[in-house]
Amino acid sequence: MNQVLLRSLTPSVLGILVRRGADFAAAEDAVQDALVEAVRVWPADPPRDPKGWLVTVAWRRFLDATRADTARRRREDLVEDEPAPGPAPAVDDTLQLYFLCAHPSLTPSSAVALTLRAVGGLTTRQIAQAYLVPEATMAQRISRAKRTVSGVRFDQPGDVATVLRVLYLVFNEGYSGDVDLASEAIRLTRQLAAAIDHPEVAGLLALMLLHHARRAARTAPDGSLVPLAEQDRGRWDTESITEGVEILQTALARDRLGEFQAQAAIAALHADAPTAEETDWVQIVEWYDELARLTDSPIVRLNRAVAVGEADGPRAGLAALVALDDSLPRHAAVAAYLHERDGDLATAARLYAEAARKAPNLAERDHLTRQAARLNARGCR
Repeated sequence: MNQVLLRSLTPSVLGILVRRGADFAAAEDAVQDALVEAVRVWPADPPRDPKGWLVTVAWRRFLDATRADTARRRREDLVEDEPAPGPAPAVDDTLQLYFLCAHPSLTPSSAVALTLRAVGGLTTRQIAQAYLVPEATMAQRISRAKRTVSGVRFDQPGDVATVLRVLYLVFNEGYSGDVDLASEAIRLTRQLAAAIDHPEVAGLLALMLLHHARRAARTAPDGSLVPLAEQDRGRWDTESITEGVEILQTALARDRLGEFQAQAAIAALHADAPTAEETDWVQIVEWYDELARLTDSPIVRLNRAVAVGEADGPRAGLAALVALDDSLPRHAAVAAYLHERDGDLATAARLYAEAARKAPNLAERDHLTRQAARLNARGCR
């Protein structure tokens, strides 16, 4: 069973059902039922036209659910519109669905959560981790969003800012390696940049390209994480870096700074350094100051503490860390790194071990565990 194929077809099938009159929540349920049926049937009897098969089965599931709902018996006449056999039209509805999910009736945070779940293919757990909330809280938020849009007309697309937030979170989840969605997020952002002249769209595209350029160097052959300072920069994709920098420079020239442009500027400074030692940390701190002003994000301030530690020394970085809540994700890892640079190996080892216990994925946990073991071994000598 090709899970990647099923995931790639889901947005288009969902879009067809919505255009044919299904409300979003019912359409999503019908598509999920069709995917389950595909997993059961396709291994023994693969269809010649997978998309057409999914459309037909999902539409029938929607009609079955509609007939069972006495409040919606008026939809019985939709039986006449059942899609005809044969290949389904090759239309990419994904970006349109991103805008439809960012519906004006939803708050931005609910719109992002709904889109990540229904269109992006992320699990509730993954979305909860991205939002730094418990999984149960996110499940309730997504359920409320579905109830809110159930039955509404999808003729009022949402705003660009919400769609950009969704694309960024999808890219980050793909970049983490849990679900390979990074390339898809870049593709959709390219489409959006071609359709909309907006500096933050350009900023997001530049940011994605600059981060994605380092992907081949982020892991060792055994799958372990390679920190930025230790990466083989010869493995970075110079074409993507060049394109990202050019897009960023054009966006910045418009003097309408936004958070994605500021993040891209930080990524560009890393990409521009021939070696880790030649990184312009002073400029990076300045860009983090701009980013903190734009977002007031504690995660931004956490990353800024690392940059301060590189620019002004580890004790300056630790001083910047004092003002932040130690329950923040990766707070312990940052503190461990700064304590190690300051020579306090015992504290650093303890904090690396603590960070490993809180790591959001296996690769990060293993990396932090190795860091703790390395320092503990040094302390025993």
